[in-house]
Amino acid sequence: MLDFIIIGAAQAGLSMAYELKQLKKNYVILDKESQVGASWLKRWDSLTLFTPSEFNNLKGLEFPKPKGHYPDKYEVAEYFKSYVDTFNISIEFNTLVTEIQDKSDYFVVKCEDGFYEAEQVIIATGPFHIPYIPPFYQKIEASVFQIHSDYYKNPSQLQDGKAMVVGAGDSGYQILDEISNTDRDVYFSGDTEVRTLPREFLGKTLWWWFTKTRYLSFSKTSWLGKKISESKQPIIGVDVKSILNKENVIPVGKALNANSHKIVTEEAKLTDVRNIIWATGYRPKFDWIEGLELDKNGYPIHHRGVSNIDGLYFIGLPWLHTRASATLGGTKKDADYLGDYILEVDSKKEKIKV
Repeated sequence: MLDFIIIGAAQAGLSMAYELKQLKKNYVILDKESQVGASWLKRWDSLTLFTPSEFNNLKGLEFPKPKGHYPDKYEVAEYFKSYVDTFNISIEFNTLVTEIQDKSDYFVVKCEDGFYEAEQVIIATGPFHIPYIPPFYQKIEASVFQIHSDYYKNPSQLQDGKAMVVGAGDSGYQILDEISNTDRDVYFSGDTEVRTLPREFLGKTLWWWFTKTRYLSFSKTSWLGKKISESKQPIIGVDVKSILNKENVIPVGKALNANSHKIVTEEAKLTDVRNIIWATGYRPKFDWIEGLELDKNGYPIHHRGVSNIDGLYFIGLPWLHTRASATLGGTKKDADYLGDYILEVDSKKEKIKV
């Protein structure tokens, strides 16, 4: 019987492992991947963070790159490996959790090859569970290459001919920029009237300004926090206007439907698309947790990571508490809070025993 099981070995899970080690808890991280940093390594090859090194530190270990450097995915993965080695964090890889059963005073965590038992569980799987693609993708003929951004690596995956990128978030615009630099026309399906923010402004990084103005510190329950969380997030560090002005980039509006070789958008009916990259986001999946209350969007109902189930916690979700909650450097504040909360729960239990 373990004190804790943490599910997920990315920044959120590692942050909680650090806290539990300080509390001298008996724990293990369970992760479905085969190595530390796999969730980052599987992203597209040219991915870089829009947060500079000095804002990417997990608790107890600085990110090993110069101030002002924007790390790529390989550097993030190496940092995670160094973090695990430095603090001797216990991880069981290749362990996919399929179900969590609440036994009132402990939990049974079922995996593909067995089960674990623990008094408490921390879910650190993040928000990116099921890659979402509009259902009409199934109507498109098989000769068209289709891939979600979760599996996209680089333009070499694409076949000859025109491409279409669907999705107007950070991923969509970054992938659109990369593919448009190849010798092909690229249709863009998504909002072209997006807000953008530069990575640097007046000689300071955007994240410096965010920190100075406390933009990242407003809680989701505050008036300003609610306004920020409900607004459409800006595209950071990408020159959207320059990308859309390229001769080979053709905006076509929202993708609406498809039929064999024809793709219907708000502004065109396309019959010559040979590749589609769906940068259309993800859907959460938490139905494998017995008794968990979910909101209308499928996310856990919680207060700063404390769920409706005693002993079951969450970390690493968007806006767990603030805008910074799902960022590499911001998750440690949520881990601090949960560490203090767990310590307080332990203290109350000891008083009851006495």
